[in-house]
Amino acid sequence: MTEKKIVDEMTLKRALTRITYEIIERHKDLDNIVLIGIKTRGIFLAERIAERMKQLEDKDIPVGELDITLYRDDHHVPKHEEPSVNDTNVPFSIEGKEVILVDDVIFTGRTIRAALDAVMDIGRPESISLAVLVDRGHRELPIRADYVGKNIPTSKKEQIIVSVKEYDGKDEISIKQIT
Repeated sequence: MTEKKIVDEMTLKRALTRITYEIIERHKDLDNIVLIGIKTRGIFLAERIAERMKQLEDKDIPVGELDITLYRDDHHVPKHEEPSVNDTNVPFSIEGKEVILVDDVIFTGRTIRAALDAVMDIGRPESISLAVLVDRGHRELPIRADYVGKNIPTSKKEQIIVSVKEYDGKDEISIKQIT
């Protein structure tokens, strides 16, 4: 299984900056925005977007963490086992807010469907949009990202691997052949 780096640190940073500018351009009132990162790498990407918004607009955008494990429809836990503990941390109200979900890669759309269910269990936002670093195609559900850092068409025999410094010790995107 070969892995090839396709996006370096600087290109990844530019993609996040582009997403940040798009969010700023589309939202007149940044005071009503909250970012919620989908575990694991989505959290770090959301924090970086919030940091960049602070630099550009001098606004503190709240960032939450969403664990969608218990909402997945494609990971089943046997009935005799306890499901994993939910590590969601959204320490602010999302009532009436414009929630922007942040994830590293969108593929089938199932993660985002689970995230939507999880968010709706937390509260009733005014709207929910989606920012992803990579859109690799192959959707199984009618879900699309509103903000995309990079479109990277793949085959189903390939995997996109996003690495972030905070978790993986490096910033890059690789593609890997799977068998």
